[in-house]
Amino acid sequence: MSTPTAQLAAAGVSIWLDDLSRTRISSGNLAELIESRNVVGVTTNPTIFANAITDKSNTSYDAQVTELAASGASAEEAVFAATTQDVTAALDVFRPVWEQSGHVDGRVSIEVSPDLAHDTDGTVAQAKELWAKIDRPNLLVKIPATKAGLPAIAEAIGAGISVNVTLIFSLERYAAVIDAYLTGLETAKAAGIDLSTIESVASFFVSRVDTETDKRLSAIGTDAAEALKSKAGLANARLAYELFEQTFAGDRAKALRDAGANLQRPLWASTGVKDPALPDTLYVTELVAPGVVNTMPEKTLEATFDHGVVTGDTITGGYDDARAVFAGLAEVGIDFDDVTQVLEDEGVAKFIDSWHDLLTQVAEGLEAQR
Repeated sequence: MSTPTAQLAAAGVSIWLDDLSRTRISSGNLAELIESRNVVGVTTNPTIFANAITDKSNTSYDAQVTELAASGASAEEAVFAATTQDVTAALDVFRPVWEQSGHVDGRVSIEVSPDLAHDTDGTVAQAKELWAKIDRPNLLVKIPATKAGLPAIAEAIGAGISVNVTLIFSLERYAAVIDAYLTGLETAKAAGIDLSTIESVASFFVSRVDTETDKRLSAIGTDAAEALKSKAGLANARLAYELFEQTFAGDRAKALRDAGANLQRPLWASTGVKDPALPDTLYVTELVAPGVVNTMPEKTLEATFDHGVVTGDTITGGYDDARAVFAGLAEVGIDFDDVTQVLEDEGVAKFIDSWHDLLTQVAEGLEAQR
């Protein structure tokens, strides 16, 4: 009997793990998750690296920190060295998956510094630096979908860099992300770059949408508002998939596809349930459709493997219901544009805070070795 994660994979969902550490790689745990949980990729972010590197029980970074301290490295240089080493090692673990999937999966993401979220030129420069340093064809460089990030995404894609676009919350911003991807592909094509070598995913955040929307619905407090709780995240993601289908069926995308370009797949991020009253696999089993990625915290991955109920496509038949949810939110007074802007601002701020915490603790570690 196949497992729920195998059933997800059979339904066209690529399962990625939203976590990485040196211990997970060296212990063989990552390879085991590929084998037993159908994991075909990994995403990282500054918070994940901060948790891994600053974990007092984790000694796997000690030798490198000692070496970096002796060389006079700054905290920024040390973090760059440690994170690129981990991602490179993970990419090598996933190389067979990359080959077997026809270069679609087997992907590992590394994010540009959150301090660059509103700096287009700085983002492009660091994306190129990461791409050159790691030098693996299955790498994805993560760039946030801020207003400054959009031209950076187009420029990075145009230079032949594969990109994971992160922190997408609204359909309007998602449309701009797809446009940036297509613009980048057009630039790459004009430069003679093989379009088939460029991959991209668009990371659409799910559970955070419910957290913010439900807080506002509770403040309204009417029966109509209460009835809409825990529905916005799924509705938003389903309409994102509809937009994906429509845009990539258009003439502009078709011309690029005919020239060898890949689809920019939707990726469901923030899929761990924040409300304990909700089913712990909600943002997995209710967002199944061909050609999507679901990046899961380990707790959500294990819950899905243990008791996830996969019933096939749970997205494409729900577009009208999703629109009805948004009509209802507007009726009770929810300003969804404001919801998504708040979430973007908070998302960038959280990653900046994690990044600075990481730099501070690494600086202290380096100083202790000197």
